[in-house]
Amino acid sequence: MAARAIWKGELKINSTKVPVKLYSAVQDQTVRFHILEQKSKTRVKQHMVDPDSGKEVPAEEIQKGFEVQPGTFVILDKEELAKLEPEASREIEITQFVPPSQIPPEYFDRPYYLGPDGDQAAYFALAEALQKKEREGVVRWVMRKQPYVGAIRSVDDYLMLFTLRNAEEVLSAKDLPKPSGRAPDKKELAMAAQLVDLLKGEFDPKEYKDEYRERVRDFVEKKAKGHKPKLHLVKSKRKTAALDKVLSKSIEALKKQKKAA
Repeated sequence: MAARAIWKGELKINSTKVPVKLYSAVQDQTVRFHILEQKSKTRVKQHMVDPDSGKEVPAEEIQKGFEVQPGTFVILDKEELAKLEPEASREIEITQFVPPSQIPPEYFDRPYYLGPDGDQAAYFALAEALQKKEREGVVRWVMRKQPYVGAIRSVDDYLMLFTLRNAEEVLSAKDLPKPSGRAPDKKELAMAAQLVDLLKGEFDPKEYKDEYRERVRDFVEKKAKGHKPKLHLVKSKRKTAALDKVLSKSIEALKKQKKAA
């Protein structure tokens, strides 16, 4: 199935503009269920209800409020919210080029493909320049009334755009609880390094599938055909043993797998 553009704009680098089209790079495959009424098997609807009276609140009586203190709200109407929206634009402005290592992985959010839209020479020249210089472009743009910050990189001679999370959304590893208890000894460190060496390989995304989704789809398909499939319970993990025993067991299992292969 051919990819369909979801947005069009221009990459802006100072006075240079490169027309581009935006495509989704991922497709949501999450298992979703409809909420049905038990007897009629028809979809049920959600309604806004007053928690005190239990009565439905009409759409025209619903307001948006921002809670500034527990139980205290600042009410904003449609006109006020419209004035706060960012100015509409079709420009993706590149503000600077940075080494890829400067953008921590926890900042990356959603990936998109940027395809050429007319001037292909300028588009592929930029993609090649980013690849040769080993740089990523930091960008700002507005799409569907929402401001975004992102990163552009060259992937397989094309451009990819990643939305980036804002700094206030990202938690630092420094905020995690500090390790307690003893540090690993030399034997455990050596065994851990050996385990890493035994598991060296190349990442193949086709080897990793959503097993839960496959089980649900398989079960639903069989049940739809009138069968009564049996569900096999997923075994729970046993309690964790001592670190050296766990590592030793893993190493021996991997050695046996390699010999068998």
